[in-house]
Amino acid sequence: MSEVGRPTKYKPEFDKVAKKMCELGATDNDVAEALGVHTATLYRWRNEFPSFRESLKVGKAETDDRVEMALYRKAVGYTHEAVKIFQFQGQEVIVPYTEVVQPDTTAAIFWLKNRRPEQWRANPETGEGDDTDITIRVTRATKPE
Repeated sequence: MSEVGRPTKYKPEFDKVAKKMCELGATDNDVAEALGVHTATLYRWRNEFPSFRESLKVGKAETDDRVEMALYRKAVGYTHEAVKIFQFQGQEVIVPYTEVVQPDTTAAIFWLKNRRPEQWRANPETGEGDDTDITIRVTRATKPE
């Protein structure tokens, strides 16, 4: 029994292209466009070709790891060596210094909401271990006699 439909446009060299694009921050849509196919085709290839799936996964993981580290550093603050370039009496003067980047509250909140959602979600539910004890009583108003 022969397969029905068009032959696939997939080529093994697409693995390398997909991995490199993902390392550079490309989305699935970007990769599909570069390969000249619809995103649905990219997803089908991901399911049909293990090497292609692995290329996407590895390329994205490396980039995601870099972004994760950058977000963490922004959340907690960091220092790095830098230089300022000035002009003094017509001469270029290069002054090295240590730049201090202060922690960023928004980055810290984002990090914690994703890493510890049970403690940092927007609408925490009361649960086991919660010290909050709230009782709401509903009473029906009665007509005066």
